[in-house]
Amino acid sequence: MKKIVWSLIAVLVLFFLTSCGVPDSNFDKGFLEHESYNDESYLEINENPFVDVLKNPSSYFSLDNSTAGYANLRRMINSEVSYINPNAVKIEEMINYFTYDYESPTDDVLNISAGMIDTPWNEETKLVTIGVKAMEVDLTNKKPTNIVLLLDVSGSMSAPNKLPLLQSAFKLFVESLDDNDVISIVTYASGDQVLLNGARGYEKTRIMAVIEDLEAGGSTAGAKGIQTAYEIAKENFIPNGHNRVIIGTDGDFNVGISSTNELKNFISEKRDEEKIYLSVLGFGYGNLKDDKLETLANSGNGTYAYIDSITEAKKVLIEEMGGTLNIVSKDTKTKVTFNPKYVKSYRQIGYENKKLTKEEYEDESTDAGEIGAGHMATAVYEIILNTDDDIESTMDSSWFNVEISFKDPETDESKVIQKFFNDKSKLSNNSEDIYFISAVVEFGLILRDSAYKADADLNSLIARIQDMNSVKNNVYKKEFRELLLKYRNIISEK
Repeated sequence: MKKIVWSLIAVLVLFFLTSCGVPDSNFDKGFLEHESYNDESYLEINENPFVDVLKNPSSYFSLDNSTAGYANLRRMINSEVSYINPNAVKIEEMINYFTYDYESPTDDVLNISAGMIDTPWNEETKLVTIGVKAMEVDLTNKKPTNIVLLLDVSGSMSAPNKLPLLQSAFKLFVESLDDNDVISIVTYASGDQVLLNGARGYEKTRIMAVIEDLEAGGSTAGAKGIQTAYEIAKENFIPNGHNRVIIGTDGDFNVGISSTNELKNFISEKRDEEKIYLSVLGFGYGNLKDDKLETLANSGNGTYAYIDSITEAKKVLIEEMGGTLNIVSKDTKTKVTFNPKYVKSYRQIGYENKKLTKEEYEDESTDAGEIGAGHMATAVYEIILNTDDDIESTMDSSWFNVEISFKDPETDESKVIQKFFNDKSKLSNNSEDIYFISAVVEFGLILRDSAYKADADLNSLIARIQDMNSVKNNVYKKEFRELLLKYRNIISEK
C-alpha cells in the first residue's frame, strides 16, 4: 500500500504544468511566440494510416473521454497564437468535449451506437462514428466523498489566469460539497503545508477562507506536497466512498523522473493499490507539459482537464464532477472488427496514442481508460468500401462489430459487451450529431494540416453546422461555431 502512495507521489511530481488561460485585455499576441514563453511539449502524434481489412480486420484502443485537448486549442485560438503544434491537435479529445444524443444503456453498464455518412471532405470514403454512453447513477443519494486539493502556490502562480482563477474555480467546487463530504487542502511552493485536514462539507465558510487567503510566492518543490496529499487521502479514506486527489498547478513538475516513459512506469506500478483516483487541472500558458500531464492522468487512473476560464472550471468541477467521481467502467478497451465483404480498408481518426495491440487488448492486466456515470465517448473511422463481389467473409451480414472489455471498478471483475451492426439503412444516420462530429474532425484535420485532409474546407464545415438546432441550443457547441469563425478571421488576416 505504501508503495502506491509513494509512486503516485513521485509521478505527480513530474507533473507541474502550465495550462491554458484565457488572456486578459492586455495580452500581448507576440507573447506566446517568444522562445522563452513557448516551451510547451506534447506526445508525438503519428496519424493512423488506412489498413487493409483482409490483412488486419480489427482495431484495438483504450477508450476514454478526456477533453483537455479541446480546451487547450480553444486557448490558442482565443490567444491568436501564430503557430499551433500539430501534436496538440488530439481529435478524439476535441470530439469528446461535446455531448451527443446517444441512447443510454438499459441492462448493461455501457451502450454502443453507430452511424455512417459520406465523408464530407473525401467523396471516395465513408465516415463511421461509434458512440458509447455510460449508465446514469442517482446523484441524489451519492456516496460520501474524500477530496484532497493539492494546490501550487509557487511564485509563478501569481498571474491573473493562474492562482486567482484557481481560487475562483475551487470556491465553486466547495459550494457543491455535501455536508458529510471530507475535504483537505495541501499547498506547495518552497515546501508543503497542510492548511486543512479532514474538514467537513458543512464547514464551507472555513474552507472558503483558506482558499481565499492563498498567496503565490517561492520556488516549486512539489514532491513532498504530493506525498503528503496521498497520505492525507489515505488517512481520511472512505470505504465504499469516492476518494480522489485533485491537483491544481501551472508548473512543469519534475523530481528525478525526466521522461514520460519513466513517469508511466512509475505510476503504473502503484495505481491500483490505494483505490485513490486522481484529477489533474492545469492553469496558465507558455510551458504546458501536456505530454507529462496526459501520461500522469492516464497511467494513474486519473483525468486531466485544462482550465482556461471560470466557465470551463464550472463545466469540469460542477457539471461533470458527479460522473467523474462515479466511475462505472474501469480499464475500458475497445475492439472494432470490419467485414471485408463490405469494407476494403479503414483508418481510425484520433486515439493515436491510445492504440493497443491484440495482446494488450486480451490481457486483463492492461491499463486503459475510465468512463464515469452518464459520460460518453466517441470513436471515428474513415472507411473505403469494397467493390469486389468475390470477397468471402465469416461475419455474415455485419458491416462491423464493436466489442468493449472493461472491469467493474468495485470488484475488478472483467466484463465484455458486444454489438453487431448489420443494417446499412440504420447506419445511414441523418442525425445532427454525426454531422457535427464530422465538422469537429474536419477542423482537426485542417489544424493538423493532415495528409488525409483531402478536400477539407473551413467554410464548408462552418456552413454544415451553422443552422443546427443542437448548436443553437448548446452553449459549448455554439462556442465551437464562434471559435471556427474566429479562426477563419485569424488566417484570413495572415
